Amino acid sequence: MKTAVWFRKSLVILVSVLTFGLVTPTNLAWLAEADSLKDSKKGLVQEDHTPYPSAQDLSETTDHFDRRNFISDMLDKAEENAYVKFGDKINPKIGDEFKDVILPKIEETINNIANQFPDEKLKQLTITEQPSAGRSEKIFHIYDTLSGNDIIRFHVRQENPPLEGYWFNFHYHTYHDSFAMHYDIGKIYWDKNTPPHWNNQQIIS
Repeated sequence: MKTAVWFRKSLVILVSVLTFGLVTPTNLAWLAEADSLKDSKKGLVQEDHTPYPSAQDLSETTDHFDRRNFISDMLDKAEENAYVKFGDKINPKIGDEFKDVILPKIEETINNIANQFPDEKLKQLTITEQPSAGRSEKIFHIYDTLSGNDIIRFHVRQENPPLEGYWFNFHYHTYHDSFAMHYDIGKIYWDKNTPPHWNNQQIIS
């Protein structure tokens, strides 16, 4: 430390002699201070440097696809479509049993279908928004938004076996066999009497 101070003083005297007094110790002190300030700022910038995310990093963050969220969203919409289809007259009688018995099997089926697709294909799938009314079977379909083609169709059919009354048969069809096969999910008993039409809303006067 003492050697550095001695060297600095010797340098000041030498520069003053060589420049015939044009550069004074005050000037040198000012320059030294400026250099010191510059170095300290440089050090701060280096220490405080935080790398910015690249375009690829941002793309990976925004394009992240969560399969669990996909399944959850599909299931929420499936349940909503089912209750709309049941309407005000059927829902109070079978709604709870549907949620406890049928809905978990629908979830399992959607999971199985989802496992057949990579993420980039799976995120192209969506669910139809309106179930059919009257006596039609459609609850909802899952389809490819790019091609418009159905992947799986979830339906419910009214059955009336002799002397047994009416049952609701929940089932699905898939694109693997051009929707020809009927895959059972489960049945819910209705009554001896004919059920009302699907999507039948009570009129409040």
